[in-house]
Amino acid sequence: MPATIGLLSLRGATPLLVQLLALAVSVSPAGGQIAKYDTSLYRGLVWREVGPFRGGRVTAVAGSSAQPLVYYMGGTGGGVWKTVDGGLTWQPVSDKYLTAGSIGALAVAPSDPNVVYAGTGESPLRGNLSPGDGLYRSTDAGKTWKKTGLADAGQIAHVAVHPQNADLAYVAVLGHAFGPNAMRGVFRTKDGGKTWDKVLFRNDSTGAIDLALDPVNPRVLYAGLWQALRRPWELVSGGAGSGIFKSTDGGDSWSEITRNKGLPKGVIGKIGLAVSPLDHDRVWALVEADSGGLFRSDDGGTTWTRSSDDHEIRQRAWYFTHVFADPGNVDGVYVLNTALLKSIDGGKTFTTLRGPHGDHHALWIDPHDPTRMINGNDGGATISTNGGATWTTQGNQPTAQFYHVIATTHFPYKLCGAQQDNSTVCIATRTDGVGITEKDWYDVGGGESGWIAARSDDPDIVFAGSYGGLITRYDHRTGQTRAINAWPDNPMGWGAANLKYRFQWTFPIVLSPRNPNDLFIGAQLLFKSGNEGQSWQAISPDLTRNDKSKQGSSGGPITKDNTSIEYYNTIFTVAPSSKDSSVIWVGSDDGLVQVTRDGGKSWQNVTPKELPEWALVSTVEASPHDAATAYVAATRYKLDDFRPYVYTTTDYGRSWKKIVTGIPETHFVRVVREDPARRGLLFAGTEFGVYVSFDDGGSWQTLQLNLPVVPVHDLAIKDHDLAAATHGRAFWVLDDITPLEQLSDEIAHTHRTARSCTAT
Repeated sequence: MPATIGLLSLRGATPLLVQLLALAVSVSPAGGQIAKYDTSLYRGLVWREVGPFRGGRVTAVAGSSAQPLVYYMGGTGGGVWKTVDGGLTWQPVSDKYLTAGSIGALAVAPSDPNVVYAGTGESPLRGNLSPGDGLYRSTDAGKTWKKTGLADAGQIAHVAVHPQNADLAYVAVLGHAFGPNAMRGVFRTKDGGKTWDKVLFRNDSTGAIDLALDPVNPRVLYAGLWQALRRPWELVSGGAGSGIFKSTDGGDSWSEITRNKGLPKGVIGKIGLAVSPLDHDRVWALVEADSGGLFRSDDGGTTWTRSSDDHEIRQRAWYFTHVFADPGNVDGVYVLNTALLKSIDGGKTFTTLRGPHGDHHALWIDPHDPTRMINGNDGGATISTNGGATWTTQGNQPTAQFYHVIATTHFPYKLCGAQQDNSTVCIATRTDGVGITEKDWYDVGGGESGWIAARSDDPDIVFAGSYGGLITRYDHRTGQTRAINAWPDNPMGWGAANLKYRFQWTFPIVLSPRNPNDLFIGAQLLFKSGNEGQSWQAISPDLTRNDKSKQGSSGGPITKDNTSIEYYNTIFTVAPSSKDSSVIWVGSDDGLVQVTRDGGKSWQNVTPKELPEWALVSTVEASPHDAATAYVAATRYKLDDFRPYVYTTTDYGRSWKKIVTGIPETHFVRVVREDPARRGLLFAGTEFGVYVSFDDGGSWQTLQLNLPVVPVHDLAIKDHDLAAATHGRAFWVLDDITPLEQLSDEIAHTHRTARSCTAT
């Protein structure tokens, strides 16, 4: 029953009674549901940022010609950041205003540096991408932001602002990454985002991926459309919808020039576009196609010549394909790929500019000073004032994306996880210095995508994974690392159907909480080792649906891309019970939950009947209080379904109860953890933050507090602390959650009574 109905029915009640009952309920701002306890009871708790302080992937950057020390960057989970000292320091500026952390596009109005546009939802269609929730605009240089529409855009790829009118802007909307939707194409606003016109649209499966505004004549625009789709088991890049369009009347009308003389035949994929500010007839197009490459036009797009088909500028086209004209040289052009490449001879040959990190996605060059630029790559944002000869550090921006987190038994304990686009990390949660710095963390083997497991009896022995089925054993005392793969094969480039063992991008690695010698890893089978990976034994049959139609080669129809993130029908999570060493829970990425109660000799499919098919079982939490109790968090966002799916069982999976009341419909849940100190105290990590339940999932309420809006991929509870692995803002810790563990109806009633008496 909504809280307002309960209060409106008390017309004859005394004022004190109304106050007491009003305080007895608390409406969760996010979920619109009645919360069990007033959030003011724990408002004094504060999330603490642990780090590491090094950058994560950045696909959007912007600068201002009028303010040479001011730049902006957008993290793919971490929000909008700003520097006012040329990159010496960065500060988040969107935390209080944006309700999505993934930033796909940024633009500073050339005519007014106070006006900044931010489009949410990164456009490189990675398997771990986060959805956006529209476009935001600031009119005070990032101090405050206002949402200005395009809420269902999904992923926004580019924003172009008219050089003389800060209210006139064009937005390239890619749309939903995982399904068709109508909000795609090029949108235009003439009033700073108050109203929008869809000025270019192909179909509900094709979106706009790039825009090039002619700086000499801003009525001339070029747009690249991209037909693309991700599913859990494949990426599709290219199709009949892809193409290049030109407008000469400010976007009122468009002409398709995809098949103009010199451009590639056949299927077209992703497209990057640029116009030279020195010669507005010089147009660049980087095109994914069988005969693709970099194309140059010297007559405004009427005819084209292929300048280069070098593999270095074409590889992994869906992930890169960005081109930028050099404002200081009509024959100068930059192409972004695994390397940052520059040509000074019209795109015929390229040299590499050495940056602090690889995989480049964004570039802004000062149109009045070509030596000044900002680059966004897989390691963060970096600035150069000498044309790319040197760059600022990326070690001052805590925007790391972590998949998982564990807490070691060190004192003080360490947090360990794998950072996307970087290394694994074990980091101190407290130090005796002025802060947690590079001296307080270290690499523990494995790679960017893996799980980590540290022995409870010797936490300096760490097992870490990565894609390709890689798993390593690391001894921190000696620094020795050795590979202990269950199967000695690197499958990169192969489709899943051809593999003996299907190890997913982030396959699980777990040590038994009852026996630190028992190490488990998951492919489509569950493997166990009792000798630290020197030998392995399969202790299960295939625990997935094993649908061969979903194990094909990914990528295409132009460029294949098999990196194991698309490997499907795999074990995604493993949870041995801390109460009974014979009980092991397993969840698959194709929607199955399995359990063994005899150490792997026999298995039962106990999938919740209400769980829709093909859901990804992200986490199974084996209750620390009872072997028969478990919690399941599943997602279907990769099927364009953003609803939360959380279930609990108290009878080894024979029956399940759905427990999502209070979690908003679009906040899909990746992880649920139960507090070992208080039974039924649950914590949930969602795409947009953290929630807590005091009644075993009967109702949820926000635990966001001061935590930025960021995807939370994993949670861990250690020594009455709650640790979060965020996918865009590194590790955070909520110190000393004993107030939550001790919160009861009696305490809440006493608090309400005291507040009411004080008020009267």
